[in-house]
Amino acid sequence: MPPKSVAPLVLTFDIGTSSLRTALVDGSGSRIAGATAQEAYPLWTTPDGGAELPPATLKRAANTCIAQTIAVHRARRSLSRTPISAVAASCFWHSLIGTDEKNRPLTPIYTWADSRCRSDAARLRLELDERTVHARTGCMLRASYWPAKLLWLRRTNPTLFSRVRRWMSPAEWLYRDFTGHAHCGLSMASGTGLLNIHTLAWDDALLCRCQLTPDHFNPLSEEILLPARPFPQLSGAVWFPAIGDGAASNLGSGATHPGLAAINVGTSAALRIVRSGPVTAFPFGLFCYRVDATRYLIGGAVSNAGNLRAWCLRELRLDDSRIERLLAARPLPTHGLTVLPYWSAERAPAWEEDHRGRIDGITLSTTALDILQAVTEASYYQIALIADLLASKETAAPRFVISGGIQRSPSSLRRLASILNRPLHPCPEPEASIRGAAIYALERLGASIDPLSFPAAIRPQRAAVAAYKKARSCYASED
Repeated sequence: MPPKSVAPLVLTFDIGTSSLRTALVDGSGSRIAGATAQEAYPLWTTPDGGAELPPATLKRAANTCIAQTIAVHRARRSLSRTPISAVAASCFWHSLIGTDEKNRPLTPIYTWADSRCRSDAARLRLELDERTVHARTGCMLRASYWPAKLLWLRRTNPTLFSRVRRWMSPAEWLYRDFTGHAHCGLSMASGTGLLNIHTLAWDDALLCRCQLTPDHFNPLSEEILLPARPFPQLSGAVWFPAIGDGAASNLGSGATHPGLAAINVGTSAALRIVRSGPVTAFPFGLFCYRVDATRYLIGGAVSNAGNLRAWCLRELRLDDSRIERLLAARPLPTHGLTVLPYWSAERAPAWEEDHRGRIDGITLSTTALDILQAVTEASYYQIALIADLLASKETAAPRFVISGGIQRSPSSLRRLASILNRPLHPCPEPEASIRGAAIYALERLGASIDPLSFPAAIRPQRAAVAAYKKARSCYASED
């Protein structure tokens, strides 16, 4: 580790569902302007619920972004005088890849959105008591998590399944490629559905059901890794195991203390709170993951959020440059539509994996803008359901910190605030997951991290609150 007297400089990369980004973060937790790189990539999707990412695509994006960020560090004199002392990563939870003994991919990356294992998840729920498993692992027996995915792969492709030497997250696969080895951090392990979050060991009963042993995974550890081989500029840096993107989002947005909750709305959406352990009870239907050995993350995730907006813009041929102005002029749900926003298999709180999206109430007067607004509102209602469930278990209503792509749309922020009937505090750091992964490393390096300074809150609009309360009741009855 670098001497305490040297201010750390962290290279952070954020592995997301639709893109990979890298950045430099200084010892105070501030992202270095101009040092962020991003590479987007599409998922391969199928009508039966497939959602895969080619490993080569992810590796290419990682190499490109790391090289670009390192080039900025090398070219900028004020930066180059400070060596990069650590590498940290945020990675999208629940996704997995199978490799041989030499880390060569044998499978694509199966993302959290891949729901082809729905029937396997249903069979697990018939065999095992879901509430008991949820209490042990913090995860439901659903398609998002590894047990159902592994059973689906063993059922549909037993030859491939038997050839896999190790199962791991995409971040671990990249780490093994870059450093020669990898650990499975507690944060990433807790998002698999295979970790006992209380004992911090793999769950024996679920491993037995999947016909696997701990040797099929990277070692559970939060220890740092050796320097990277392909990047000479990182030869003196230590690599910290990746943490889940949700944990990183809370760390990066400052929502780590009692009374604060983080909402992130991007491709998907989530609402989460951090608690220090031990945590022995949490609402059924929500998740309970680990940030690290001492902190828990409780909340719920919504599969259908910004991806539905993207679908509407594409399929309804809407002009994105005009959408913000048009939606700002429509603060109330006057379109007369009811939407079940299940384009992808839905997660918390009801886990409607077999339901499909539906739009009711369409007439000859319905417009494309009506549909976009109604679909967006239905997604926000899902977030509100999670907020209600979380708030019911808290001694006081938490303050909500909001991050993600939604911040680019003031009308969307106002709409969500009115649906939740709670103020939203915009996160001043647009790359909350990147900052959060860096903070995880900086905490362990003993750095002094500056708190964020939040702008004025987005407050609910009284007329909209009443209208959305009524609309939510109709939505609930339709659902």
